[in-house]
Amino acid sequence: MSIADALSALSAVKGLGRIPHGAQVLASIANLKCLVTLAIKLETAPDASNEALKCVANTLLLNEPARTTLLSQDIDGGNICIELLQKSATPENTFLSSRILFLCTASPHQSASFIQSIVETKRTHFPGNGTIIDVIALKLDDLIASMQAGIKMSRDAMTDLLKLTFNILVHYPKLVPSESQYPALAGSPDDQKVMGDFWNSRLDGILPSLVRAFQTVPLSSPNPLTSPLTHIIHSLITIPVDSSSRAIWFGTLPHSRPTTPQLNSSEPTTSSLTGASHDDQSTPKEHIERAISSEIPAGRRSFHQSPLPDSPSTADCASRAYELLDMTLAHFLPGDIDSDDPAVRDLCKIDGDTSLDEIVCPLVLLITRLCLGDNDAKTRIRQWLVPEDLDRTHPLEKRADLLGRCLRLLASVYHSRLKDSMGEMLYAMCDSNATTLAGYFGYGNVAGFLFHKGVVSAPPASATSGAPPITASGLPINPITGTVEHPSENIDMTDEEKEHEAEKLFVLFDRLEKTGALPPSQNPYRKAFQEGKMG
Repeated sequence: MSIADALSALSAVKGLGRIPHGAQVLASIANLKCLVTLAIKLETAPDASNEALKCVANTLLLNEPARTTLLSQDIDGGNICIELLQKSATPENTFLSSRILFLCTASPHQSASFIQSIVETKRTHFPGNGTIIDVIALKLDDLIASMQAGIKMSRDAMTDLLKLTFNILVHYPKLVPSESQYPALAGSPDDQKVMGDFWNSRLDGILPSLVRAFQTVPLSSPNPLTSPLTHIIHSLITIPVDSSSRAIWFGTLPHSRPTTPQLNSSEPTTSSLTGASHDDQSTPKEHIERAISSEIPAGRRSFHQSPLPDSPSTADCASRAYELLDMTLAHFLPGDIDSDDPAVRDLCKIDGDTSLDEIVCPLVLLITRLCLGDNDAKTRIRQWLVPEDLDRTHPLEKRADLLGRCLRLLASVYHSRLKDSMGEMLYAMCDSNATTLAGYFGYGNVAGFLFHKGVVSAPPASATSGAPPITASGLPINPITGTVEHPSENIDMTDEEKEHEAEKLFVLFDRLEKTGALPPSQNPYRKAFQEGKMG
């Protein structure tokens, strides 16, 4: 059979495999083995080889048991796809191999032994005998360059490669003895381990490439939080922030206040190989939700890998994350619009059937972890949000900037997850101290969040809280509003005017008492008469 005939035949098989009944036929051991073998033998004809891989990917998408079949010893399709990923020369090759591996590792119950094997097994054909972590790191760097050059399918390839990365980073620490990032969780059973609670040093090598991708992938406009950046953030959330990895996370040169960068338009996203959305099974929503509800300080872990020599030492994830949050909220909450305005929800639906919770929460969680894991990052982020020279003459929650948007989200009804996440972020950047939080933002703005933390009244002022009691110009700050406190004005009234106002109040309280709206014991005039304070 000629290459052209093979391509035509595989295209026909791919079409049949797009329906469940066709995928069920292709899911047999014999058929999957045949397709994988063709993908290898036709490597010299990339179009035909890719058609065979598309048939496999479609089958795995529509027939979940086929994923276990592909990983069986009869086929060993998982390791074959890793070899294809390692040798991939184009974004389409990378995309197809990554898609198959992502689907195969989606369930830790079905792929536990495979995930553990690929993380721990050194690949003899890879330079330095690296593991899957090294293969992924190399491909991420390749795809960064491809995306910057606008090469077709590079964005899709990175997206699916990052989905595979996320699966490994989430599942592997649960499968093997791993270091707890929080002492209280040291004895947690595997089924109770939350993403980010545990870490294994075998995964350390992925951080430098993820950070480079986070810093350099072209941003979309007007909403920068689109794939693959969202998937980079998902993966970064799983990695501890500590002193040993500080140079990777935040660079080594002095930092300056971030400025909003010029957005780079992205190349059009290519269509799915199956005709369906790439995100059918890609959103790690459950993991993110569990992490948001269980956010804890990251522990200390030694990272043995370092950035490549040519990577910028000024790369600062704190600055990048702050910029992204500023740009994203400026897009979805323009001006001083209320966060619960229907226009906000309509704007979210333009980018897909999603919500502000799903779009922004992972980034807010990442900033929270940066604040909890590094004191310098925490201080810098707080200074960017509430600088010493902040104009406090107007209500903070009415401001048309990032600070105002964050505070308005604390009172949101429709975006409950983002409201809670935003509160945790502000709390973390204020040393996880209720007094400091109220001092910077005003107790009135954070009262609801603190109530859920068990703080039911305004925390007492403290000289050690770090929050400024006065503005940079020396004016006192109102502890309730967080704005400049103005002295009350004396009301100039004659004795007759005062008596007239008192009579009106007496009539009002008497009417409230007679209607039953005010108990007699709560009537201030009756109490004053009984105590002899009124002659």
